[in-house]
Amino acid sequence: MPEAPHVVVVGGGVSGLTAAHRLNARGITTTVLEAADVPGGKLRASPVAGVPVDAGAEAVLARRPEAVDLFSELGLDDRVVHPGPGSAAIYSRGRIRSLPKGQLMGVPGDLRALARSGVLSPAGTLRAALDLVWPSTPVRSDVPVASYVGIRMGRQVVDRLVEPLLGGVYAGRADELSLDSALPQIAPMARSDRSLMRAVHTSLKGRGAAPTKAGPVFASLLGGVATLVDALVERQKDLRTGTRARALERTSRGWSVRLEGAERRIECDGVLLACPAPEAARLLADTEPAAARDLHGVEYASMALVTFALPASAFPAPLTGTGFLVPAGEGLTIKAATFSSNKWPWLARELDRVDPGADLVVLRCSIGRFGDTTVLRRSDEELAAAALADLAVVTGLNGAPVQTRVTRWTDGLPQYGVGHAGRVERVRTAVERHDGLGVCGAAYGGVGIPACVADAGREAARLADTLIDHSNTGLDASGAEGTNQQGDNP
Repeated sequence: MPEAPHVVVVGGGVSGLTAAHRLNARGITTTVLEAADVPGGKLRASPVAGVPVDAGAEAVLARRPEAVDLFSELGLDDRVVHPGPGSAAIYSRGRIRSLPKGQLMGVPGDLRALARSGVLSPAGTLRAALDLVWPSTPVRSDVPVASYVGIRMGRQVVDRLVEPLLGGVYAGRADELSLDSALPQIAPMARSDRSLMRAVHTSLKGRGAAPTKAGPVFASLLGGVATLVDALVERQKDLRTGTRARALERTSRGWSVRLEGAERRIECDGVLLACPAPEAARLLADTEPAAARDLHGVEYASMALVTFALPASAFPAPLTGTGFLVPAGEGLTIKAATFSSNKWPWLARELDRVDPGADLVVLRCSIGRFGDTTVLRRSDEELAAAALADLAVVTGLNGAPVQTRVTRWTDGLPQYGVGHAGRVERVRTAVERHDGLGVCGAAYGGVGIPACVADAGREAARLADTLIDHSNTGLDASGAEGTNQQGDNP
């Protein structure tokens, strides 16, 4: 029997581990290389007040199936949890306000709900209403989010609604993010509908009438969504942390991955780059220089998460809802706060179980927008102090934390700039010219966990189909096993 194909996966985040899991399921041997000392990428948890709290992503979009299906595939159904009652809000014009109903990624579809929310000034609301009567302004190519939404609805809609929501996903700026890639739900409306507000209203109304997956919008896991990494790692036989790929080379059999440090190589049939764009660019520089140049053009945003355990008595009234977003113009350092022990009831129960008399709450504050490097030069202590000061302004907090954790994600979030979809298409087309080579991850098909899982699954399936086909046909005319040589073309 032919030997099972072997794929080296470069990157041990959720994309790389998922891809390896899917390749293993197809009978392909995998080796996962992770440069950091621990796997998981931006999925990580650590104890706060004795309870595990996510230090990166904390939830998946449950109505998109890929992540929740992976939970089931890994036998984690009994650990799936959903947010408690309440919703997110926005701190706008000096106080917390409910997000207007009938909005899609901050783009309002209901003028009355927008006016009632008070998120915009009266003048800002009137400016948004002009969208209903203005003639069509169709978009013919990719443009910045702010350009199109701003023309239709005015700058306040961009600054106080759209950008705060996009900031939570990309830590990016609406002036630079791509309409096509960052707001794929809105982009078709920009090409076909006269009124953006009416188009959003119609879309949401149609979505409500159509069959949708029942249940809550978001999901996580007991112990934090980072425990997904633990489940994937348990199933990965060959995972090498603290190991960085130095270079790729084409061989007569397939590929050779040179490792940093001692002169070590791994000979394999395929390579899947599930690492950030700059690392993928470095590794592709000799093999596919055009793709490397495109990948070097993907910029990244850095951010920090400050997590507090605080006495509930430090707040003048019990916290309600799941947290709030902060527009850039409000004069605060934080761009969002999550009331974690409100959002996740299991976390509140664990806090009470670990220390029944403490009556603690856990909050996470997010700091950092693309291009704003000054704030992240502050020390951990300064970031924590700034976050506490902002919480005092917004919530009336008057007390000291029991514990503080500061997590920095340097170059953590890829920016989907104008033309991003074309860039990704060029990279994939160039890479796929080489048998046994692929790319996947947050830089390509979406930054959320479900998007990363989906992209990893697609690339794993494509590589598996190619390699298994080559393996099955790698016999000479007499029926003996061939050398399974792979050229540059399919």
